[in-house]
Amino acid sequence: MKRSFSFILLLLYFLSANAQQPKGKLFIIGGGDRPPALMQSLLATAALEKNAYVVVLPMSGSEPDTAYYYFKTDMETVCKNPVVNFNFTKETIANKSRLDSLKNAKLIFITGGDQDRFMNAVLNTPVYDAIHKAYQNGATIAGTSAGAAVMSKYMITGRELTDTVYHSTFRKLVHNNIEFKTGLALISNAIVDQHFIVRSRYNRLLSAIAKYPSLACIGVDEATAIIVHQNKVKVSGVGQVIVIDKPEGLTITTNDLIKLKDIRFRVFTDGDEFLLSED
Repeated sequence: MKRSFSFILLLLYFLSANAQQPKGKLFIIGGGDRPPALMQSLLATAALEKNAYVVVLPMSGSEPDTAYYYFKTDMETVCKNPVVNFNFTKETIANKSRLDSLKNAKLIFITGGDQDRFMNAVLNTPVYDAIHKAYQNGATIAGTSAGAAVMSKYMITGRELTDTVYHSTFRKLVHNNIEFKTGLALISNAIVDQHFIVRSRYNRLLSAIAKYPSLACIGVDEATAIIVHQNKVKVSGVGQVIVIDKPEGLTITTNDLIKLKDIRFRVFTDGDEFLLSED
């Protein structure tokens, strides 16, 4: 009797844990060009049926209509599914028709631009909830550049806290230099950075892991994507993906320099797979 009861408890725990896992996938592009092969990979990940449609969220961009146009053009090279532009503003943020369409989309794409601009538009709004609802129900949430950065719970803004001048590459490796804000939290056990190799953002990602040493820090290069399904990650594209995690002996010196005795550093290319640790 005790053994049967324990089995039932274990089964209930397993079912509960799986029920909380999203059914959808993430397709996170490091920015840059989107070659046809990468678009084919996105299409295969989303598994769009003939009656499915794609929603573009261009709120990161200073020219949202232009961002929508270029993504729509890229999609038209690989499929005929409708691609609609939902540039949510203060006036349309609670539009029920749009929100229902967003929840039921099979592919949602977040354009590049400024990740802060995007989160300022959607955080604590029905749009944020609709994205999560779609993801939970099986939609693929994709994004490039700024649209990649917003995927993380702890979002890299790109700004340094000890330097008021923006540099695409951090020139210092010091404590509390990297600015984080709240992202979409579609990934809670990793931090994602973009344009990684072409802009040599190693100092930025090392600053991130010094801030959150329990998380994996992932740098995705241009024309390259990571496909995330629960804790499984696959690389797609022509570039590389850097993963740093498991820091050892992390300390901060009296003059705020970051020190590490050891860290795991991995480089992946197209077709490679790796696992993220469970939350």
